[in-house]
Amino acid sequence: MNSAVDSVSQTLGIIPEIGQFSLILALAASVILSIYPLIGASRGNTGMMLLARPLSYAMFGFLLVSFGCLTWAFIDHDFSVLYVASNSNSLLPLEYRISAVWGAHEGSLLLWVLILAGWAAAVARFSRALPLDAVARVLSVMGMIGVGFLLFVIVTSNPFERTLPFFPVDGRDLNPLLQDPGLIFHPPMLYMGYVGLSVAFAFAIASLMTGKLDAAWARWSRPWTTAAWIFLTLGIALGSWWAYYELGWGGWWFWDPVENASFMPWLAATALIHSLAVTEKRATFKAWTVLLAILAFSLSLLGTFLVRSGVLVSVHAFASDPTRGLFILVFFMLVVGSSLLLYAIKGAEVKSHGKHELASRESMLLGNNIMLMAGLVVVLIGTILPLVHKELGLGSISIGAPFFNSLYAWMIIPLALLLGAGPLFRWRRQNMKEINGKLLFALIAGAAIGTALPWFFADHFEIWAAVGLSLGAFIVITSVQETWVRATHRHGFATGIRKLGNSHWSMFLGHIGMAVTIIGISCTQLYSIEKDVRMATGDSVTFSGYTFTFEGTKHADGPNYEGFKGVIAVSKDGRALPPLKAEKRLYLVQRMPMTEAAISAGFTRDLYAALGEELDDGAWAVRLYYKPFIRWIWFGALLMAIGGVVAMADKRYRFGSKKVQEAV
Repeated sequence: MNSAVDSVSQTLGIIPEIGQFSLILALAASVILSIYPLIGASRGNTGMMLLARPLSYAMFGFLLVSFGCLTWAFIDHDFSVLYVASNSNSLLPLEYRISAVWGAHEGSLLLWVLILAGWAAAVARFSRALPLDAVARVLSVMGMIGVGFLLFVIVTSNPFERTLPFFPVDGRDLNPLLQDPGLIFHPPMLYMGYVGLSVAFAFAIASLMTGKLDAAWARWSRPWTTAAWIFLTLGIALGSWWAYYELGWGGWWFWDPVENASFMPWLAATALIHSLAVTEKRATFKAWTVLLAILAFSLSLLGTFLVRSGVLVSVHAFASDPTRGLFILVFFMLVVGSSLLLYAIKGAEVKSHGKHELASRESMLLGNNIMLMAGLVVVLIGTILPLVHKELGLGSISIGAPFFNSLYAWMIIPLALLLGAGPLFRWRRQNMKEINGKLLFALIAGAAIGTALPWFFADHFEIWAAVGLSLGAFIVITSVQETWVRATHRHGFATGIRKLGNSHWSMFLGHIGMAVTIIGISCTQLYSIEKDVRMATGDSVTFSGYTFTFEGTKHADGPNYEGFKGVIAVSKDGRALPPLKAEKRLYLVQRMPMTEAAISAGFTRDLYAALGEELDDGAWAVRLYYKPFIRWIWFGALLMAIGGVVAMADKRYRFGSKKVQEAV
């Protein structure tokens, strides 16, 4: 019996070595994938090109084994693995032991490269209708990216490094900030978006290699780009929500540098989606579309560098040494430099055939792209300039929320107007007499609604809130107008509405989602109320029509922390509402205090309470917020993501469909 137990123990003890060996095999597969299929495509060697798919599956399979081994090390409390000892503890609940796998630098990087391999395997599986040489080039480019990141993992960030021959009896525990359901969902979702942009990048580079940038390329690339954009949208929304309730900021976006690192590729990917539509339908914007594909993935790599290099001070950033930062910077420069060099060489061969006039949907989409790029430049400058300023020895400067908010307040006006008006325009040429009345009605009605709502329903009038509400209403009205025109163009409304395709409904949901988000931001930014108060048992405070009464605290201990729970009764107009129960925790291993906010969520407002420090005579410092329409921000993001899903469900973009076969 003992020998059997010892045998099992010895077998489990080598699991980290299996994970390490699988990493090396994945690197070997990615090296071969980056070379052989590409040579085969250039020589027309079918046998070499056919290797692309099995090599992609092999890379993904080996990385899946490696990731599984690291996960088991966390589940099994294998503190002989340095990464496990640094980020886990025997008291840590199982769900957080699993999510701790990607809770720090080494494991999150392994998740990054696993997702990259997963995207490559998905391309290999779901692009069987595409030409073999195109698939070979795309997968080869993804293999090259895999080589860079696998070398990064193995050389500088090995998650399987051992503490042997001596190892701790227990681990140092996961950062208490990360012991939250947000860690389970947010990083994988965000990485799916980040890394998914590598597919659009690979399609662009593969097309540049051959000089074949046509409607077929745009159609092949579009569903993959949309899928990555969906994940990135949801990942950013989840991160915003997590920061809102976990960090006690009481806000939704603080323009933190690491938040900006994910927002920049989202802006580029949003522009790319719109540009791909023009390239596919009108055979124009080709060179611009390729450049956007390169830019979107390059910004994902830049975000990876910013988070992992140690150049940023942020609650989101991974502590890292300069060697890691130098490695990822060199890799970033190689990827961006080589892709831009290829673009410079081959870009001149790209010819756009479609023609359009100023009054056309193409022009509206171009204007949309210009505004998105302007927003991207603002975020990039605001994020990078303090770093450059300091490195040049010019001292430290801080660029915070006021800078971004003031610029974006003005930039959102033309962007929203273009977003709302664009769908009313026809491709190539639009007779303005046909839509002037619709645009004028939407502008007047939108302005009336946006002005009336805060005038009659808010306790004071804010001009920027009226602007935001007007823009949101304008987008909604024009979206409804465009739906009506399409539905009644050839049939009655009841028949026509059923005949509208996925492309229409995806655009409708995406634009309505943006309108909802704009409304949520406007109301939250300008009508939120914050109160920092001292409250003893029985004390009350009233604002925004709500009365908050502190009923005292009680112990609320968890599996690895001690804490207090402050109970705050809430009432409005004498009617009792569910109480707020805010927590103050002290985690036992790291002796780190944490605040767990209490939130009463509603469709039109949130009530938010955070428990601060205990004061004299049993009183507590309490922070209370009234947040109107804050949920609309995340609901808008969800609508946008659903719009993306509807677009992907379009039969035209299913590989193997008749439309794709015709394009091939």
